Amino acid sequence: MVRRAPLREGLVDLDGARIAEATEELRHRGRATLHDRLHRVRMAGGLAVQAGLAAGLAYLISLKLLNNPQPVFGPISAVGTLAASVGQRTRRTVELILGVAIGVAIGDFLIYLVGTGAWQLGLVVTVAILLTIFAGASVSIVIQTAATAVLIVTLSPSTEDLEIPRFIDAFLGGGIALLVTAVLLPLNPLRVLNRAARPALDLLADQLDACADGLRKRDRDATQRALERMRDNKEELATLSEAIEGAKETATLSPARWHRRGELTHYAEAADPIDRAMRNTGTLIRRSVTLIEDSEPVPDPMPDGIAHLAEAVRLLKQQFAAGQEPQKARERSLRAVSEAGRAYAAGVGFSGSVVVAQIRTTASDLLVASGIEQEEANRWIRTAFGEQERPVGQPAGPAEAPKPPTAPPIG
Repeated sequence: MVRRAPLREGLVDLDGARIAEATEELRHRGRATLHDRLHRVRMAGGLAVQAGLAAGLAYLISLKLLNNPQPVFGPISAVGTLAASVGQRTRRTVELILGVAIGVAIGDFLIYLVGTGAWQLGLVVTVAILLTIFAGASVSIVIQTAATAVLIVTLSPSTEDLEIPRFIDAFLGGGIALLVTAVLLPLNPLRVLNRAARPALDLLADQLDACADGLRKRDRDATQRALERMRDNKEELATLSEAIEGAKETATLSPARWHRRGELTHYAEAADPIDRAMRNTGTLIRRSVTLIEDSEPVPDPMPDGIAHLAEAVRLLKQQFAAGQEPQKARERSLRAVSEAGRAYAAGVGFSGSVVVAQIRTTASDLLVASGIEQEEANRWIRTAFGEQERPVGQPAGPAEAPKPPTAPPIG
């Protein structure tokens, strides 16, 4: 053990402060990582149970009903179908069967011409991949074709009539996977959507808050970090988009979920404006960084307006999850626009005017996500912002400041 020598009087323990700060940061990262991993487990829990049930049923049916002494490919096909992106399982089943058909045809034809062996296997796989790519097939079909061609070449010498069982396995596995998803164990599409929407909306709200704090403190580095995190949003958006497609598929295939179609339509329509809100927020934060760098004025209502946008996003998430009309989210979005109008009236520079414009645009996106038509949303935005007829940068009198918006009626 190494003991630290005691500090002489008047000296500051800089190393201790740095170590404490680093330790706290690592502790925070550990908590965040654990939270993310638990969230992923919750997201994938339903899929894992579905895959296990589908694999077990495929094995049992292939062994007991079809008298297959080696029921391997049926469970593999079932799990392969369920492993597809949520919302593309019907398509994956069709691709699975097509890939098997093409692989059997190519494998049998080339075996007839050149026989079996190591170099023949390499030739069969190469030809199968090139032909399916030339035909414009998807990656899934290409993989299934090559895998089936490998099975035909390697197992044909020891197993007779492999082609028909391979077809049956593909039909059996894909069909059971769809049966489990649609009838036996259909997931609640709204619950899946709420869990998938949470990371995207949390990211949007958190970075808006970080931008508002950065503007208040004129902290360029903190605002830049918010910008970098906002740009790294592909995973959150992909998760939301995939969940929407999966919910649509479940509501289409599962009779038990048909009554959810109307609610799912609303979610599907909200996906695009949420995507636009995230892109516009990226522009808002980027201009905020430039605003700080150029030492432009930051009227108090400007960061307040951005903070109201963050709260509007959180309210939208909460009211979506509760199945409520998102009236509070709409009101908070309009409050953000009203504060942006006050900031503009107080006097802003070039980048500040862009930030104000982006507050308006992002608020409009959130209103549309809440179920408001675009034209009506634009009208509410103009009313909340107020009439500003002065040049940018010129302070306005008290009478020019727009009034706070009243709660809009529910359409």
